[in-house]
Amino acid sequence: MSATSDGVKSSVQLVLNTAWDVRDGQVVPSTDDVKLAGGAVSLDATYLYADLANSSGAAQRLRREVTGKILRTYLDAATRIIKRYDGVIRSFDGDRVMGIFVGNRKNTNAMNAGLGINWAVQEVLKPKLADKWPTLKDTWTLAHGVGIATGDAFIVRGGVRGSNDLVSVGEAPNVAAKLSALRGWPSTYVTKTVFDECLDDARFSRGDNELMWSNFDTQWIGGKSYSVKGSTWWRTP
Repeated sequence: MSATSDGVKSSVQLVLNTAWDVRDGQVVPSTDDVKLAGGAVSLDATYLYADLANSSGAAQRLRREVTGKILRTYLDAATRIIKRYDGVIRSFDGDRVMGIFVGNRKNTNAMNAGLGINWAVQEVLKPKLADKWPTLKDTWTLAHGVGIATGDAFIVRGGVRGSNDLVSVGEAPNVAAKLSALRGWPSTYVTKTVFDECLDDARFSRGDNELMWSNFDTQWIGGKSYSVKGSTWWRTP
């Protein structure tokens, strides 16, 4: 029996036997705020996932230097806009980024961030990428999806000492991630709960006061039905 196999067995048993030490959170925790052995934070939060569509197609069809710049510009823009609306970045996963929003404006801020990310894609990234690589459109098309859901989350640390990070467990992060992978006429998808609990600032356009969201579809996620609204609108952050 190797030291690694022994370590896996003993670690699994330790995790199973250690009682959770859960505290209620008011702010998004950092890694150091959560104990590695049994620590957890319960948080009422809204989760936003911004996902670059078909990045695998870009990796297969484009030079890696080009794909790398596309990925970097998307994640850079999305991160800046999430932070602009008081979201906290806690995860990057390949071609997507996760933002967490708390407080009374959590749904409004998350929805405005989603509209802002679409602005970045439509008004900044697409024209600048076309200027840089005029033939890019013949090979690959820039598209993306933003998913937003709200609810209680259970935040724990996953991994081992020296190699660990925060993991969000719960309905909200899971649903937001699934919605960000939807592809259709909208680019931003929110659950009806998020929409119902946001302020009008995120529902209606400025100036002409036009509703920016439409009924998209009913999605089954994890055996549960969710009414989803979508938007093609964008808003300058």
